[in-house]
Amino acid sequence: MSRIGIIGGSGLYKIEGIKKVKEVSVNTPFGRPSGKFILGNFQGRDVAFLPRHDKAHSISPSHINYRANIFGMKKLGVNKIISVSACGSLREELRPLDFVVVDQFVDRTNYSRDMSFFTKGIVAHIEFSHPVCSSLSRVIYESGRGLNLSIHPKGTYINMEGPAFSTLAESNLYRSLGMDIIGMTNLAEAKLAREAEICYATLAAITDYDCWHPQHASVTVDLIISNLNKNTENAKKVLEAVIRNIPEEEDCPQCCHALKYAILTDKRAISSKIKKDLNILIGKYVK
Repeated sequence: MSRIGIIGGSGLYKIEGIKKVKEVSVNTPFGRPSGKFILGNFQGRDVAFLPRHDKAHSISPSHINYRANIFGMKKLGVNKIISVSACGSLREELRPLDFVVVDQFVDRTNYSRDMSFFTKGIVAHIEFSHPVCSSLSRVIYESGRGLNLSIHPKGTYINMEGPAFSTLAESNLYRSLGMDIIGMTNLAEAKLAREAEICYATLAAITDYDCWHPQHASVTVDLIISNLNKNTENAKKVLEAVIRNIPEEEDCPQCCHALKYAILTDKRAISSKIKKDLNILIGKYVK
């Protein structure tokens, strides 16, 4: 049975109730992940938990080693990742303390982040029109609804660079473009998870209206932390329900074969080192 991966965002640095806990360090060709992975049994399923900012929140969004985090999940046998993330709202109807199950992303980072495993000596172009796993997203939404939480089934997440929050002009621009929520981390994870043929979905926890809102003219860390603490407990309840409700084995056509036609490099030109380093990603396609 494959493991379920959980990536914790701001406020979610540990999950109570994981049994048979073991902390493991994972080496990757892309360097060190954000910290040790917490392995164990949660709601009767094998899980791997990793706080993306490290458990002390010492890594800023721009400096997270996203490739190492996702590669580490793959190496540990994870085939589904639930990403829990704090975000700001760009819509009146998406209120602080609500949850959004993201279905689309827009990139506003400065392109300094490594968002692909295929950068040197091998080229792959994944299909990414629908960047999250629809099946996993549906389970998350239905689990939240079952808990009577205010949860929205879709929303477009604009991924800003950070770590500073938006200017007022930026916030109004994103609203005019039709964006729904704003965060700093999830796009890289979604791209890399698709390259790794891992189902990926986001449970976004709204901490605040972004600075466009007349009653929230400036986003403060105090406000965000207060709402983070409230949202974290509900996020844990959603995770418990999701883990219980995920089908034990499922060959997801959207995610599990993403590389089948994506690798364009002549297999004879791929070095033995690349084949070795990326074996858990490309081994079934490149011998």
